[in-house]
Amino acid sequence: MTLTHVKEDRSLRTPMVLLPYQSKWQEDDAQVKICEKGRRIGMSWDEASEDALLAASRSGMDVFYIGYNKDMAQEFIGDCADWAKFYSKAAGEIEEYIFKDEDKDIITFRIRFASGFKIVALSSRPSNLRGMQGKVVIDEAAFHDDLKALLKAALALLMWGGRVVIISTHDGDENPFNEIIKEVLAGKKPYSPHRITFDDALNDGLYKRICLRLGKEWSQEAQDEWRQDMIDLYGDGADEELFCIPSQGGGTYLPLSMLEACQDETIPVINLTCNATFVDEPKRIREAEIKEWCEENLNDLIAAMPENYPTYFGEDFGRSGDLSIFWPVQEQAGLKHRAPFVVELRNVPFEQQRQVLFYICDRLPRFRGGALDARGNGEYLAEVARQEYGASRIIEVKLSQEWYRENMPRFKSAFEDKETFIPKDGDTLDDHRAIKMVKGIAKVPDTGRTKGRDGQQRHGDSGIAHAIAIFAVRELKGNGEVEYKSITERRFQKAGCF
Repeated sequence: MTLTHVKEDRSLRTPMVLLPYQSKWQEDDAQVKICEKGRRIGMSWDEASEDALLAASRSGMDVFYIGYNKDMAQEFIGDCADWAKFYSKAAGEIEEYIFKDEDKDIITFRIRFASGFKIVALSSRPSNLRGMQGKVVIDEAAFHDDLKALLKAALALLMWGGRVVIISTHDGDENPFNEIIKEVLAGKKPYSPHRITFDDALNDGLYKRICLRLGKEWSQEAQDEWRQDMIDLYGDGADEELFCIPSQGGGTYLPLSMLEACQDETIPVINLTCNATFVDEPKRIREAEIKEWCEENLNDLIAAMPENYPTYFGEDFGRSGDLSIFWPVQEQAGLKHRAPFVVELRNVPFEQQRQVLFYICDRLPRFRGGALDARGNGEYLAEVARQEYGASRIIEVKLSQEWYRENMPRFKSAFEDKETFIPKDGDTLDDHRAIKMVKGIAKVPDTGRTKGRDGQQRHGDSGIAHAIAIFAVRELKGNGEVEYKSITERRFQKAGCF
């Protein structure tokens, strides 16, 4: 039976055995995949089911399992043997044999299959992978002594068709495993990422499976009680052990030295603050004053932008308390992205925020789209922007823990690679410095409000607008452009030259 047929056979045989998150893991055929997970959700057992099938196939390969202790190795090899019996695949008994590990002999475990392939448990010494060929499984990667060296040795097996799998719970924010996760999310490593928390596993039926195995009757009340028992059991470590939130976080996310290296004193910050009675002015007065303000403060800045590079924008919404920030960015040579200016709006009515946004977007050269904060009252502005420029060009962003987790590493990477820039402005710098690590996720804390140079409240507003702008660039790059007439062309038209 070929490996393809084995996979087809597996898809028919295992859905009732594997839970959805376990099946999804197996369906990913990436050469390198990595999983951050909650503890004891059955991922090693799941991996054993795939590896037993792989080694049993005549078109398969050897599998080298690397756990951080002997008990893990023995359990994994035992699970592989059980799966081989379940599949009715010809396999020998578990062998206990001596592996020569440079300066000492190690007792380890192995299964040989009729296919000619084998599953072998190795120690975590990187040199043990020399001369090997096949699939490498690094289990509980965060707890290995030298993960980077081990991974480097494992990746060498890819050249001849091997595969590498990395599975682990977290062991601190500064652990090499978490550093790899952040690099993957930032797009710096082409690995396939997976994240499975304790709650993800529960939602996919983990406790129901436990009840089935123990002969207990499942109920939602019993599951909720068991969930809380597990959280209480892990205590202060529950976030890390169960919910994939590495511990020891809490510091400033964007170092001062990194931000200062990306400051650009030629980027102006334009502020519009309306008094409390402006909202009560007649519509024609409000529109006329805002139009005049835009023409005086934004027109020349937009006209000065190069017309042959695409533009995008990000927006963080505020009304009476926080600021609304419009952060346009334009692509430059070398795929860098620079803001031609940044607009800060304080206490500006909803309709006039729309007026400013449309004024800017209508005139941006080669405008490809943007992303807007669509939480709460911001949903209005995001919706009218989508209606004006189309759903393919406007992304309504519901900022959430998951959004921050996925996108803030990419945002930080843009600074590390000097692909983005900020105005040389104290408030803007403080806003970016307001982004902290909160339970392992980079965001502005809910209580992180500060006073700006004008004495008014800020809440990391320009930092979030900037992050949303970089998100828009990544999501909309390659989009078609909104038709527009350049400022220069409009000026010539007014002068009767066209």
